[in-house]
Amino acid sequence: MKKLTIKEIAELTGVSTATVSKVLNNTGRYSEETRKKILDVVQEYDYRPNAVAKSLRTRRSKTIGVIVPDITNEFFAQIVLAIEKYCGPKGYSVFICNTDENGEKELQYIKELELKGVDGLIHLIGSDELFNVETNLPVVCIDRKPMAHNAAFITSDNFQGGYLAASELIEKGCKKILLIRDYRVGHPTLERQKGFKAALKEKKIPFNEEEQVLNVEVGIEQGKKAVQELIKNGNFDFDGVFATTDWLAFGAKLALEENGIKIPEEVKIIGFDNINLAKYSSVSSIHQDKEAMGQKAAENLINRIELNIHTNDVIKLPVTLVSRSSTSV
Repeated sequence: MKKLTIKEIAELTGVSTATVSKVLNNTGRYSEETRKKILDVVQEYDYRPNAVAKSLRTRRSKTIGVIVPDITNEFFAQIVLAIEKYCGPKGYSVFICNTDENGEKELQYIKELELKGVDGLIHLIGSDELFNVETNLPVVCIDRKPMAHNAAFITSDNFQGGYLAASELIEKGCKKILLIRDYRVGHPTLERQKGFKAALKEKKIPFNEEEQVLNVEVGIEQGKKAVQELIKNGNFDFDGVFATTDWLAFGAKLALEENGIKIPEEVKIIGFDNINLAKYSSVSSIHQDKEAMGQKAAENLINRIELNIHTNDVIKLPVTLVSRSSTSV
């Protein structure tokens, strides 16, 4: 079937192109009879507006790019779903770019999204190199603090999360706690560690960073292997474990169980993120509201696009403790 233009719809209905445009965009004044006449033709000929032409007129493509380091990670996937859920009803399409935590791939995606004419970017925990890229696009970062770029920052209260984790372990009787953390220097991990240490200091619990911190790559096997090594070398004398992700917490749990160490009787464990892995393995965790993070990021970005807001907004979302059998008998 031949694709109609607005001009041809106007000729078929006997009205001006301006009136057709008003009806299609639901703006201005026109009679109900005119509206019905135009929509009947639209339906009959299956008219679809030319998005490219419209973006040239409005200077907006109604699309946003989302840079995500690992779409298979449940934490990121839930945030991305929340972004899509918010953007759809607002008329925005979402381009999702998975970087596999590759810095070069990340930068390439940003350049490609700019060329595609997206209206803005949402960036989930990426490389600091992003902030050295010259772009006029509105940017909202999730869980990574902007250093030199005029971007909004959406994050959880990671300091409070670390504080709650340590407080839970101390309350359950732990006197020597192992901290297993991401080896990379990132804002969320650093804040979690600061909160953890603040609670220990407040409760006068000794903490030796050299002996009580394991810096590892994030993953179940990596967490398991790190704890296995301590046990094998006779260096595991801890009664509590705080892992800065649920994956690391579950890995530690597997290592302890395989070595006959009882949880929570001998060692208590708490993780961070509260993904389904923690729920189904009964590991206590610090809950981050993934849906709220995605929604707030999308809302902030659309406001920047449509209202031309360019400020370094910081939105910090509260966290909560979810206690399970890894910390309570």
